[in-house]
Amino acid sequence: MKQTRISQLLGIKYPIIQSAMIYVTSPEMVAAVSNTGGLGTLGLDATHKGRIRDPYEGAEWTRQQLRRVKSLTDKPFAMNALRPAPWFSDKEITFSEQILKVILEEKPPVVVMESETPEGYVDKIKAAGIKLLHHTLPITVEAARRSEQLGADAIIAVGYEGGGMGKPDTPPTFVLVPEIVDAVKIPVIAGGGIMDGRGIAAALCLGAEGVYMGTRFMATQECGVHPDIKQAVMEPGVKTVVVGDLVTRRLFKNPVTDRLMQMQAEGSGTARERARILNHGLEFGLTGGDLENGCIACGAGVRAIKDIPSIAELMARLVRETDAATAGLQG
Repeated sequence: MKQTRISQLLGIKYPIIQSAMIYVTSPEMVAAVSNTGGLGTLGLDATHKGRIRDPYEGAEWTRQQLRRVKSLTDKPFAMNALRPAPWFSDKEITFSEQILKVILEEKPPVVVMESETPEGYVDKIKAAGIKLLHHTLPITVEAARRSEQLGADAIIAVGYEGGGMGKPDTPPTFVLVPEIVDAVKIPVIAGGGIMDGRGIAAALCLGAEGVYMGTRFMATQECGVHPDIKQAVMEPGVKTVVVGDLVTRRLFKNPVTDRLMQMQAEGSGTARERARILNHGLEFGLTGGDLENGCIACGAGVRAIKDIPSIAELMARLVRETDAATAGLQG
């Protein structure tokens, strides 16, 4: 697999970045990705069975998980961070601020920041010698240019197919990525529906210089997703839907998503109440394995999952497939 500006910027062998997934990105998972040439990313509340209610306790838990990653790899890895959004509760704002404090003190090599803008954070992170990859939410040309102007090192552009947070009107990956590539000079990392080496090769052809993959890494041996969920995503005919208004996510279709969609259509409950159902559902689903009452964040590409390999096996496969796909393009 060819080197790109992302490979060089981050000091990694392959421009494959495992996405930040709440609760389920264990230090062992993060280190395994980094040790096999990619960039592992430690998500918030990593390995905890649900959200930690006290923001200070949550930040300290994250600090210990970050230190655990450092003990397992000497390769670059990333830490997730959130810039407070307008709808955040006071506790969520405090948690975001405490996570920034942990980052500045512990200095992970890379930060993946999820927000509309990195304003107010980027200068502090860059001053600490940390690389900043901005997962722009919602992703638009204007937002990407703003992130570049503020000093982000790269833009993560996740299309409509992506799991987790997004917007219903986000363009598909094949439309979005070239648009963002043409709009900025810094490297662009593509995400959304990328499940194998063919997808990686396609993203590189679109002008991306790296890929951001979550759903495929979710179904690996090292991932902290409940075993029942790993099995469920391999069932034939799996469907995902985009639900929510205040907080929007692509989720595994189940009774909870049906209920949320009905509430939204009928206007029952407030947007914040619906967001609370969605966020609490992630705790029951991802780590509890509750397919009926939980929410399982995953991308539209989940239908491509056919096995649960180790991360070492998956990374080797992705590299082989990408090389084969790019060789085929060259004739």
